[in-house]
Amino acid sequence: MKRRDFLILSIGTAAAAAVTSRGNAQGAVKEIRIGYQKNGVLVIARQQAALEKHFAPQGIEVKWIEFSSGPPMMEAMNVGSVDYGAVGDSPPVFAQAAGAAIVYAAGQPITNGQGILVPKDSPIRTIAELKGKRIGFTKGSSAHNIVVQTLEKAGLTYAEITPVYLTPPDAGPAFANGSIEAWAIWDPYFAIGETRQSGRILINAREVTKTNSFYIANRDFAKNHGAILQQIVDVTTATARWAEQHRDEVAKSLAAVTGIPLDIQTIAANRSSFVVGPVTDDIVATQQGVADRFHKLGLIPKPIVIRDIVWRNPAA
Repeated sequence: MKRRDFLILSIGTAAAAAVTSRGNAQGAVKEIRIGYQKNGVLVIARQQAALEKHFAPQGIEVKWIEFSSGPPMMEAMNVGSVDYGAVGDSPPVFAQAAGAAIVYAAGQPITNGQGILVPKDSPIRTIAELKGKRIGFTKGSSAHNIVVQTLEKAGLTYAEITPVYLTPPDAGPAFANGSIEAWAIWDPYFAIGETRQSGRILINAREVTKTNSFYIANRDFAKNHGAILQQIVDVTTATARWAEQHRDEVAKSLAAVTGIPLDIQTIAANRSSFVVGPVTDDIVATQQGVADRFHKLGLIPKPIVIRDIVWRNPAA
């Protein structure tokens, strides 16, 4: 079953799943489910128990759920299994197009730490030379967007490459053994590809386009528990401010939580931007460009309006 179809089929069970997991959807929150990947501010928050410390006086527990990439997190959030999580720019676009029950809660510009790798001894030296090549990336992920926009920069079409849809754990070995000729990926896998798998950076994402990552919430959770969601965003934002000033400690935190070696997480931490803030008009415009591009290519089935699912705290 295609991921897009899975999301569409899941919509009918979203409300029931949310009520089952909460008991009374309007009642007191007893547990918050946080989705995270092997990078970013939420990993730091988990290592520091920042959310646990904040919510313990309110009798609210925090449950952490790890995902290898954003698309499966969006699926889980749609059916009410995750309340809040961090993803790149593309997963919420695919999810919104499928009618998923999500909202944008906060944004985070990405200035570095993702791009396209080729093997160190590859003859590929320019973007144009990706024509006809097998490029590995996770379908519906931020890497998907980078591939699309990189091809546009070189005047290539999506049809002129062979996309190989792989999760990061599967793409690494495929890159190392030559099954794919290029790999579009984000940190810490980007750093792993450079340092452990003899990768060479063909292009950094920042050379191609502005990109953002996002903090996404389940739509019903945001509607019914806006005050709690605002507190989660506030803790995320405070953790991000700390991270900007303590990169060595950030690397140690990331390594401790993910099990990825410290030298790799140090590379990732030193080139990351951790600043978290509102979903501004500029961020919305950039994200709308991603959505429009994907619709034009037929990657999503219908046009969407990003602003329609940007959460605004009614109490603010």
